Amino acid sequence: MAKESELPAQTFRLQGASCAGCVNKIEGALQKVPGVDEARVNLADQTLTVRGGASAETCVAAVEEAGYGAEPVRSSERELREQQRAEEQRHYHQLLWRSALALGLGLPLMAWGLLTGEMMVNTLAQQLAWGAVGLLTLAVLVFCGGHFFSGAWRAFRHHNANMDTLVALGTGTAWAFSMLVVLLPQLLPEAARHVYFEASAMIIGLINLGQALELRARGRTSAAVEKLLQLQDPTARVLRDGREVDIPLEQVQKGDRLRVRPGEKIPVDGQVLEGSSLVDESMLTGEPVPVKKGEGDTLSAGTLNKNGTLLFEAEKVGAETRLAQIIEMVKNAQSSRVPIARLADKISAIFVPTVMIIAIAAALVWFNWGPDPRAAHTLVVLTSVLIIACPCALGLATPMSVMVGVGKGAEYGVLVRNGKALQQASNLTTLVVDKTGTLTEGAPKLTDLDTDGDADELLALLASLEQGSEHPLAEAVVAAARDRELELLPLSDFEAITAHGVRGTVNGKKILLGNRKLMQRENIDIAAWHERANELADLGRTAMYAAVDGDAAGLIAVADPIRDDAKAAIARLLRLGLRIEMLTGDSSATAEAVAQQLGIDRVHAELLPEDKEKIVGELLKKGERVGMAGDGINDAPALARADVGFAIGAGTDVAIETADITLMRSSLHGVANAIELSRATLRNIKQNLFGAFIYNTLGIPIAAGVLYPFTGALLSPVIAGAAMAFSSVTVVSNANRLRFFQATEEQ
Repeated sequence: MAKESELPAQTFRLQGASCAGCVNKIEGALQKVPGVDEARVNLADQTLTVRGGASAETCVAAVEEAGYGAEPVRSSERELREQQRAEEQRHYHQLLWRSALALGLGLPLMAWGLLTGEMMVNTLAQQLAWGAVGLLTLAVLVFCGGHFFSGAWRAFRHHNANMDTLVALGTGTAWAFSMLVVLLPQLLPEAARHVYFEASAMIIGLINLGQALELRARGRTSAAVEKLLQLQDPTARVLRDGREVDIPLEQVQKGDRLRVRPGEKIPVDGQVLEGSSLVDESMLTGEPVPVKKGEGDTLSAGTLNKNGTLLFEAEKVGAETRLAQIIEMVKNAQSSRVPIARLADKISAIFVPTVMIIAIAAALVWFNWGPDPRAAHTLVVLTSVLIIACPCALGLATPMSVMVGVGKGAEYGVLVRNGKALQQASNLTTLVVDKTGTLTEGAPKLTDLDTDGDADELLALLASLEQGSEHPLAEAVVAAARDRELELLPLSDFEAITAHGVRGTVNGKKILLGNRKLMQRENIDIAAWHERANELADLGRTAMYAAVDGDAAGLIAVADPIRDDAKAAIARLLRLGLRIEMLTGDSSATAEAVAQQLGIDRVHAELLPEDKEKIVGELLKKGERVGMAGDGINDAPALARADVGFAIGAGTDVAIETADITLMRSSLHGVANAIELSRATLRNIKQNLFGAFIYNTLGIPIAAGVLYPFTGALLSPVIAGAAMAFSSVTVVSNANRLRFFQATEEQ
């Protein structure tokens, strides 16, 4: 079966989607379209992602049939974001203007009612005065609240009901009743001739204000993608016909030669042809130390060239660059659904029709058995229930938190593939960790050099000898000499002795380097170095004896060194309450030595790839919730089997593709960051859902009048409108608190 990311995807901008019920209707309509494998609405940024073979026209038609609008996104990500920002700014100012007009009428009317109490219609003069107010209120409903009524009408034509339905019914009913009082007051008892124009105007004004504040707060949730997009310069300097020309980034092609000067950003992925420089890759990897780049090294789009000029060849452009793939992964994860959201989805699917039934039932109770003035009380109850029950907060509770949480993860170099992984990471009980490349650096290095003489002189001799060998341990010795800028000497008579070591003549000196068997064979006395060799073996290092012209000269040790921050990361994961188990294909002795240094007490060594996957499966059968961290092809089966797979970013493409969460840093602190962020995000989601549920659970009965016997007053529709409007603002603001999340490593 194809992975989500492998299915063709189309993105659409939505119009008219305002609550969780809208999301369910749009997704439900598209699921019935042949060729649609998946449809996902992101209410937070008003987009729709459709995967499968269905045409854009078919998808748009299905959305319109459901009562909403959609248009395909055909521009680049940068252009789309600019369009969205411009549209949001325009819509924000439009909402503020609508709110100002509506409140400009509603506030004086409400003040008049509070100060004078004169909102009754009993005389011709009052009819004329309130009739003029009614016409002004109608203008407010049309110009400031027309989008609610048009949205409600669209939903009605398609046999749906949504937030717009509730707002339109509530404000429309209040206005219609008030106009009935104005035009035909004689039909109502004198005590019921109260007008509620201020309620209609205030509700429209407050909801518009709430939506404006929500839109402003919601704009901050996409800050992570904005930051990633800002890593790309819009132009690149390309060599064309012997000249350097600046061209739009979109026009760069594979094979183009590009030049970047100090202080400029790398425009695309490529390989250095000329020059050397330090490149700051922290924005992609989280590693703070700039990396030295020279001929043959790879460059990533979005990284910053620090101090040298580089000429490089473009290898990946456009959507193929690492940065573009990161942006796409973040966007996909932000629009994904977490399992905890299913409860909200199920409730919201039947919420609006249920509210309408409750509102009518409550109104009938008040009309038939309520105290006088029954008609006025009935109207207040009906309007208040309809308005306060709008499920905006419920629809935003989960996607807002996911959007901010995933974006914050990207800032930490933690790329989450989907919402399910984000939630599951918070519940892990056991973390299974690969050793090589995850706990260790993944490449042998010279760790020790013990000699009674000059260390640099001995290292130069041994490195000169090992330059004739292709063994990984030999590469570590040669690399160490080069790091110390030692000159390699001429080598002759080189011989590799199987299972023993190597010999040769360097600068006229006979050099031996190997194990104890080689030294015994050549009658070299190494008794003085036995104890030290045993100490190094206990640390999991490979010790080799060195001899020069028949005399023991010392010993060296080579090992795959433990990462500098591995011990601190393991300690941090243990504090988070996880059990740690180490898996490795390496020898038991080496594995036990590494585990002992890191404080890991569960070790599985000498494993094949299928053994790793089997161990993860056994843990799952025991009821453990298992995370797996690894970086190699041999880790892929275990990464796929685990509840959450963490791929170290410096690892293979296979591991990264298989994992649920990719860590851009080659550090287990990334796993701890991901788990901490996951727990913070899930807490935030639960807070939002709890707040939304409590708001609706308590708000509807109060609006229906359950407190009337104790207080003698009904909830004002104006208060209901304000509460509904600001419940969404509260949810969005609470989700934005995640933007201030700080991992314990950083504190």
